[in-house]
Amino acid sequence: MIRIVSGGQSGADRAALDFAITRGLDYGGWCPKGGWAEDLSNPPGLFAQYPQLSETDASDPRIRTEWNVRDSDATLVFAPPGVESPGTAFTIECARHYAKPLLIVDPGSPSATADIRAWLTQLNLRGLNIAGPRASEASDIYAAVRAILDALFA
Repeated sequence: MIRIVSGGQSGADRAALDFAITRGLDYGGWCPKGGWAEDLSNPPGLFAQYPQLSETDASDPRIRTEWNVRDSDATLVFAPPGVESPGTAFTIECARHYAKPLLIVDPGSPSATADIRAWLTQLNLRGLNIAGPRASEASDIYAAVRAILDALFA
C-alpha cells in the first residue's frame, strides 16, 4: 500500500493528507517546527489534525520540502499555469537535485488523472510526495487536487 507524504501546508499538501486519511492510507511527512502552516501558525499547528507528521528542527519550510522529497520514492507536483509559488518551484528543484521521479501536472488539464495513473504504473512506490501551491497562492487548489486524487484511486 502506498504512503502519502506531504508537508501539510494549506492547499495541495492538505488535500493530499485529507485524501489519505479519508481513504485509510498511511500518511506522513515532515513539517516545520511547531507544526507551522500559513493558516495554523501557533503550536500545535498541523499536529492537532495530522499527528503522523514529523517536525523538522527549524521553522524554515524549505527544510520540510527538501526532506519530504529526499525521503519519498517520487514526487507529484500540481502546478496550475500562471500561479507563482516559490515553494512549488523549490519542490521541483529538490526532486531534480535528488534525481527522484517527478511528475508536474496542471490540475485543470482534462488528462491529469490519466497522466498521473500512467506515470504511477511505471513506478514501484512505497512513498509518494504530493505537493503544490498554498491556498493563498491558488484558492481552488485544494478542491482540484482532492478531486483528482479521488478519481485516481476510485
